[in-house]
Amino acid sequence: MPPIAKKSPKTITQLGRTRVDDYAWLKDENWQQVMRDPTVLRADIRAYLEEENAYRKAMLAETVDLQNKLFEEMKGRIKEDDSSVPDPDGPWEYYTRFEIGAEYPLHARRPRGKSDGEVILLNEPVLAQGKAHFDVGAGEHSPDHSLYAYALDTQGSEYYAIHIIDLATGAHLPDGPQSSTGDFVFSPDSSHLFWLWRDGEGRPKKVFRRPTRGGAKDDVLIYQEEDDGMFLGLGVTGSREWIVIGCGNQETSESHIVPARTPTAAPQLFAARETGVRYDIEHWDGKFFIHTNADGAVDWKIATCDIDRTERQNWRDFIAHKPGNFIVELGAFKEYLVRLERVNAFPRVVVRDKSGSEHIVAFDEEAYALSLDGGYEWDTTTMRYIYNSPTTPRSFVDYDLATREKTVRKVQEVPSGHDREAYVTKRITAKASDGADIPITVLMKAGTKLDGSAPMLLYGYGSYGIAMEASFSVQRLSLVDRGWVWAIAHVRGGSEKGWQWFLDGRKEKKPNTFADFIACAETLIEQGFTQQGRIVAYGGSAGGLLMGAVTNMRPDLWAGVIAAVPFVDVLNTMSDTTLPLTPPEWPEWGNPIEDAAAYDLILGYSPYDQIKTQAYPAFFATGGLSDPRVTYWEPAKFVAKLRPHSTSDRPVVMRMNMEAGHGGSSGRFDFLKEVAEDYAFALRAIGTQEAGSF
Repeated sequence: MPPIAKKSPKTITQLGRTRVDDYAWLKDENWQQVMRDPTVLRADIRAYLEEENAYRKAMLAETVDLQNKLFEEMKGRIKEDDSSVPDPDGPWEYYTRFEIGAEYPLHARRPRGKSDGEVILLNEPVLAQGKAHFDVGAGEHSPDHSLYAYALDTQGSEYYAIHIIDLATGAHLPDGPQSSTGDFVFSPDSSHLFWLWRDGEGRPKKVFRRPTRGGAKDDVLIYQEEDDGMFLGLGVTGSREWIVIGCGNQETSESHIVPARTPTAAPQLFAARETGVRYDIEHWDGKFFIHTNADGAVDWKIATCDIDRTERQNWRDFIAHKPGNFIVELGAFKEYLVRLERVNAFPRVVVRDKSGSEHIVAFDEEAYALSLDGGYEWDTTTMRYIYNSPTTPRSFVDYDLATREKTVRKVQEVPSGHDREAYVTKRITAKASDGADIPITVLMKAGTKLDGSAPMLLYGYGSYGIAMEASFSVQRLSLVDRGWVWAIAHVRGGSEKGWQWFLDGRKEKKPNTFADFIACAETLIEQGFTQQGRIVAYGGSAGGLLMGAVTNMRPDLWAGVIAAVPFVDVLNTMSDTTLPLTPPEWPEWGNPIEDAAAYDLILGYSPYDQIKTQAYPAFFATGGLSDPRVTYWEPAKFVAKLRPHSTSDRPVVMRMNMEAGHGGSSGRFDFLKEVAEDYAFALRAIGTQEAGSF
């Protein structure tokens, strides 16, 4: 029998509106402590979560052998002793590598251009022994190559401790920074470490500086953010001339800079924040270059200013705004400025030299993904990029900016074999109700009949301006090889078609995201890729909000829905200022505490609040007990409420990882086991011979 969560009605009155939350009790009053130490979770909540885990296992018990088979398939496509392409930096080149059977990598370096002389900098497998969760959020050597720093989270709460290793002795320096976000940078002269401190609500609030071999007593507070609605970040310009403190949210940003040659100098304000204006900076050819949406540059532009005149009124256009030509990212080398652009959902790189001459690095597959892989060196003509597509494994390519020669440094190896000609990728378009053209990327086996017989996994996200790339995945091949069609709905709220695509899927336009996903499903059905009731919808985090919304809106379309760490209790979360992400995310969703229109809008789509009595599809939610981004009680409350409202006989199940956070299991193979369980659920929701049916 499925768990039946008790009801304990809590009446909430807000802006003259009243709602009742029957399952508010699932949020532990001491949730901040639970994030840091899950053993203090209230006993009745733990008992309920464990009952849900037991029920899920029982409902999927007949798929255990299938899960093992799926896991072995996916594991067989991973090169177990894989390694990254080395990044050169002066006399050394740095890389990570896995040993066979290892869940975690080794961090290493060797003399530049040599194949021997390896030095192990960080042995993750040894450090991870005995730890249920182990996440190295960042690892970086000092510019003088004498130290190695890494940020470690052993809980999944994203509170990191920063550790520093003396590479001459191999010893850890004492008294490393605690309660960090995991963000840190060395000053380019290696004399100081800059790091971010996270407060009790999980927000990055302060920037500290300390001597690299110093301790807590040497920490100097150099910046404190007073606005709870702003995130903080740290970086160094490509020229290594400036340390940058970034402050921002989804619509507004601000930078403060420290000259690298005098790292103890106080940060200087680059340009004061203006609501609705975002910018980030690079330093090149003796000037600052600003990547910004200022002056109505919806798809962003590049401006420039003098080193000593950085205020907004001194910015001059360098690359003018061109609607539909979304400038995603700006990078710099000593002689070249590069930018990543996206035009009609296709990425490309534009290279510019100091004479003003430009050329484009572009590709001609029907759908593909492209990203820049930043290195350590400034005075170089080598730019590394990563290219892949749904049918093509990742290629790591060194591109000579001067000669335009391409050197493939590595092609992702699939040990069990991969024939790209056995698969087909298509880019099709769905028509939204308001006339917008929504791109859809489709992956399927060659020869798949478009007669509606194929089952489909339809993936979506659609938030924060994050583009869902048409990338390669060894995991999804386990479904495609079984005759499934895998499709990505590039719905509004992402930035696949430019920044306006994002703006048209946020705040008051958020419902476009949900309608777009439904339109994509209907188009795929009309064109014979699948049929109604043979689709499993899949999305995570903010994509889990999408899953919850479309489950309520059109339950008849889906055989099953997988909502990974889903943001489904939107109204309550956006009304709780103690939660880490609430104030910074009001620009994305609206502020229902002060704005009645925002309250009504969110209430109208918030998946938890819109559950009603109807026939729901099979539903699988996941969560992490120490997740600070989407707190554990969101999926728990949603499942508790959904199950008694469903009039179908389809199961509602949940996997709550009691030892992890937002990303699930931290080990590379343990993570695949979770994916295998997701896929087994999908196969069973469709009702295949191999998986059986619910």
